[in-house]
Amino acid sequence: MKTILIVEDEEAIARVLSVYLKKAGYHITRAADGQSALAAFEEAPPSLVLLDIMLPNMDGFELLGLIREKSSCPVIMLTARDGIKDRLAGLDGGADDYMSKPFIPEEVVARVNAVLRRPSQWSDGSRKRHYGSLFIDFSAHAVFLNGAEVNLSPRDMSVMLFLAERPNQICTREQLLEYVWEMDYEGSDRAVDLSIKRLRQALSHWPAGEGEIRTLRGTGYQLWVT
Repeated sequence: MKTILIVEDEEAIARVLSVYLKKAGYHITRAADGQSALAAFEEAPPSLVLLDIMLPNMDGFELLGLIREKSSCPVIMLTARDGIKDRLAGLDGGADDYMSKPFIPEEVVARVNAVLRRPSQWSDGSRKRHYGSLFIDFSAHAVFLNGAEVNLSPRDMSVMLFLAERPNQICTREQLLEYVWEMDYEGSDRAVDLSIKRLRQALSHWPAGEGEIRTLRGTGYQLWVT
């Protein structure tokens, strides 16, 4: 039985999440603040963490950073704040998904199920991932395909890293513009499409059975991996 660690200081919310996740077949552990959550995580590493951002003593972003220093355990962030900056801060910090309050408990269960179905791509505790013959070193901002380094412009590299940190997730043009081109960008979102086109050309020798950059019409893009 997989264990979900719920880190939530609002008792009512934590109780509802526990009930629904138990019904879905998960074992539940709970913590109401960052310090006790970190202790619980280290004592018995869970299969996934549901992490509220607004916590006493240590906020969710700080706790996420501490988790990512030692583990690739999936993390879904929960928050009452719905700003794009907070969403991107969580995703950029290594969160696997992000949900705003108020939320429907059944959707939380569905998101948990979806995240746990994703293949684990972290090779170790470092900032590196292998997707078949594609190797990405996030710390060095380097991409290798079949052992050869892929030459990308700084902006295309940022797009690649953004997608690669979120395998099999849909990334909208708006998210990419906010993260890569930043909020004061006044150009067309066509810039995103052109960057994706260049990335596909650069990865043209990546075997289709291992992965590809997919277009989700009307939605955005996805780094699909097997």
